Amino acid sequence: MVKAVIFDIDGTLVDSVDLHAAAWQQAFAKFGHQIPFERIRQQIGKGGDQLIPVFLSREELDRFGRQLEEYRSDLFKREYLPRVRLFPLVRELFERIRHDGKRVTLASSAKKDELAIYKRIARIEDLVETETSADDVERSKPHPDVFQVALEKLGDVEPAEAIVVGDTPYDVEAAARAELRTIAVLCGGFAEADLSATGCIAIYRDPADLLARYEESLLARDQPPPPEVPILLT
Repeated sequence: MVKAVIFDIDGTLVDSVDLHAAAWQQAFAKFGHQIPFERIRQQIGKGGDQLIPVFLSREELDRFGRQLEEYRSDLFKREYLPRVRLFPLVRELFERIRHDGKRVTLASSAKKDELAIYKRIARIEDLVETETSADDVERSKPHPDVFQVALEKLGDVEPAEAIVVGDTPYDVEAAARAELRTIAVLCGGFAEADLSATGCIAIYRDPADLLARYEESLLARDQPPPPEVPILLT
């Protein structure tokens, strides 16, 4: 039986993926690297510890990697975070899950202070039981750390009793490494084929679509049999 739902935030609950990509692109340019937007966008979902090494050499990481990440963080908070908007019916989905007797937690590669702002934007501050941010782990997605800590904070929930909801292949991969199943959403902009290839168990358009189809979803079933092929509910 599903006892808890673990939500990613960026691209899952709030429309922020393009904003993160733009901030990273601007930060890399500040340090002398002109990187195409789409190349960076495909890495969003990872924390800076996993994203930056994709584009910098070992020598560059040692020389200015930390400064680049700090610059990007300040830039995002100052210029991009105020432009983040929530996807429709996020609060209503959380209320439905809570009404169903399930626990709700967040597991994000965002920093703790960003996470607090996201909760206010999404209007879910009173509906979230626990949360895990980049500040709680050593390695970000696609490593499983953030989901493992989320389970630890829930306390008495086994991996088979929880489902992750996320929007990137890195969510699905990290969850699988923590022995968790993932429902994927397409609103973060990642391709259905890429999400399916990493092993998610179902795909929805966005939180509103998941809410509309809640009764037939894996969240509402007592013992959902994991399908061999991800299901796109359209």
